[in-house]
Amino acid sequence: MAVTVDLAEMTTLDKLRLMEDLWQNLSENETELVPPSWHGEVLKERDRLITSGEESYIDWEAAKKQLRAEL
Repeated sequence: MAVTVDLAEMTTLDKLRLMEDLWQNLSENETELVPPSWHGEVLKERDRLITSGEESYIDWEAAKKQLRAEL
């Protein structure tokens, strides 16, 4: 079934609600969601970089604070 939505006519709040509805629906059928193989490769590389000390990470709250300060 094809659904057409005129995004230009939607408010930002309506767009966010639509996205939330889509994600909710997709998450109910997560067995149908098969990540592409490259996702695994990216995760392995990130793990290697963290383990080797070449990269580091910060927790989500600190990351949000940092991003807000930069914006």
